Amino acid sequence: MKAVAMMLGTALVVAGCQDGYSNRHLAPISPSTMALMQAKGTNSSQPILLRAFKKEAELEVWKRGSGGRYALLKTYPICRWSGQLGPKVREGDRQAPEGFYTITPAAMNPNSALYLSFNLGFPNEYDRANDRTGSYLMVHGSCSSRGCFAMTDEAISDVYALAREAFAAGQREFQFQSYPFRMTPENLAKHRADPNIVFWRNLKEGDDVFALTRQVPQIGVCDRRYTFNTGKDGCGLQEPSLFAALKNKERADDLRTNQLVAAGVPAVKLVYRDGGQNTAFSSGAAKVGEISRPEALTGPEEIILEPSSTGSVSPAATGSRS
Repeated sequence: MKAVAMMLGTALVVAGCQDGYSNRHLAPISPSTMALMQAKGTNSSQPILLRAFKKEAELEVWKRGSGGRYALLKTYPICRWSGQLGPKVREGDRQAPEGFYTITPAAMNPNSALYLSFNLGFPNEYDRANDRTGSYLMVHGSCSSRGCFAMTDEAISDVYALAREAFAAGQREFQFQSYPFRMTPENLAKHRADPNIVFWRNLKEGDDVFALTRQVPQIGVCDRRYTFNTGKDGCGLQEPSLFAALKNKERADDLRTNQLVAAGVPAVKLVYRDGGQNTAFSSGAAKVGEISRPEALTGPEEIILEPSSTGSVSPAATGSRS
């Protein structure tokens, strides 16, 4: 643990976000999470991967097992994220980022005024290629967000401890995947008329790689788009069997999406007052201190778009793989 403390002692320090040294960053992984790891054939030393979903307000922690494939360990409710569905575009827009980010030990902030935090590293290569700006976008505690993913202090303590132990065991970095929603045909049908649909379909390609391989997708950028498992420069070719499997999954998902559209699923837009919160915090069991802005508990307004905005989904129409 001494080595861990020394490593995190050199972590990122965000100006104005200090509350003095404490040992909260050395808190152990919770007993319930330790029991889950044992039940799922993994342990605290194995690498991790994180996935966030705005609409569902959930953060997943995945752990690599003895067979080398990742399995879902635990899903934590996100206590607060700000803005609307869609990527962060510019400094000050209050948007929580969407995309694929790399977290290193240097991004871990043990002395955050927001209990504990780690920096997502926004803007990444894709964001810079698309002229997106912003800084200090984090996952943190304190359940209050201005472009970040906020957890309860208890939840961030557990996630932070999982990352700390993985780093201490030799993991050099872990991937953080951020999505507007779960990339299901149902969600793609409902949000098919959104201006961000081409970007979201690009994110789905990475989600598909992870779903098929249960390995960390290799992220590249080519022609201002994310690429996955295409080599170091991001513009190469995928391994043929993976490419074929991805095409098959894409066709099946598009077929199901179009079936839903044909069955009358409307194209909708969700409008949040300023982000969202997991429904777990709308129950009577939620503590007042865990609710940053109570008005968010009412959830988003769902606006059904005009019929002229609807239509079937096809790879050509959405900028999907060719």
